Amino acid sequence: VQLQASGGGLVQPGGSLRLSCAASGRPFPTMSLAWFRQAPGKEREFVAGLSWVDGSAYLGNSVKGRFTISRDNAGYTVFLQMNSLKPEDAATYYCAARQGPEVPTTRYRYPFWGQGTQVTVSS
Repeated sequence: VQLQASGGGLVQPGGSLRLSCAASGRPFPTMSLAWFRQAPGKEREFVAGLSWVDGSAYLGNSVKGRFTISRDNAGYTVFLQMNSLKPEDAATYYCAARQGPEVPTTRYRYPFWGQGTQVTVSS
């Protein structure tokens, strides 16, 4: 499975961005896709995840109420809509995939990773 993330950029506090992650190669029909982020000097943090089997979505506590994760049913693409962005949301965002419907919040359960897309939140 190959993952291609896109959509990062510079946004002012309070602004919005939408990230996309397209899975190609041999995606698993029962896979789960997730977004993690990592700021300099910090651990990689679970942001959101989605189970492809039933579309169940999960959000990290720090982004609940501001971010949403969704999918394109026509292809293996997930979107991360980020609203009300804060400076502390600035990080490199990575999409990850694993086989199976479970959506773990630990990075070590995901064997497939995209290249990362940078999100900068600054005025």
